[in-house]
Amino acid sequence: MFTVIGPCVKILTMTDTNTSPLMTGRFVEPGVVSTHFHLNAGDTVADFGAGSGYFMEVLAVLVGKEGVVYACEIQKELSIKLGETARSKGLSQVRPMWGDVEDVGGSKIPDGELDAAIVVNTFFQFEDKATALKEILRTLRNGGKLFIVDWSESFGGLGPQPGHVVSEADAKALAEQEGFVFDTSFDAGDHHYGLALRKP
Repeated sequence: MFTVIGPCVKILTMTDTNTSPLMTGRFVEPGVVSTHFHLNAGDTVADFGAGSGYFMEVLAVLVGKEGVVYACEIQKELSIKLGETARSKGLSQVRPMWGDVEDVGGSKIPDGELDAAIVVNTFFQFEDKATALKEILRTLRNGGKLFIVDWSESFGGLGPQPGHVVSEADAKALAEQEGFVFDTSFDAGDHHYGLALRKP
């Protein structure tokens, strides 16, 4: 189970019936990981694979009321819920988008619209990673940043199955093949990696 022990760290505690080890570690925390995004008031950012909106509020605070947060989801029901959550929290800068990032033009975001894009715990799920990267590249302005945060391992039944893990090196190589330039890697927790890339 997850136990919240502070504003920035979550501890996962699991027990194996055979060996009974205690496994703990730092997991992705929006307030911590987002410090690597270097977003400014007025920026336009998209969260591709926003899910239930784990990063939505943090991104909204960082870009301010004058900014825009596209919360992109392929599942219509989640997109609707994202809109409801944003309205209930007064996040007028959040724009839920129902679309498919694995189709060029499928995200429905205009060309060159974004200052930054984030893909958190989603990259391993893309079936067509090359097309998804092309679509994200299309939506970014020149110099715009892409931040990929993904699982570095299959851990305790969480995240991807072992055969579906995309290594940091492979994610970097795939992004570079589609025209991104690598900037840096960053700490995203004990079981994740973080990549910062940009559109030249």
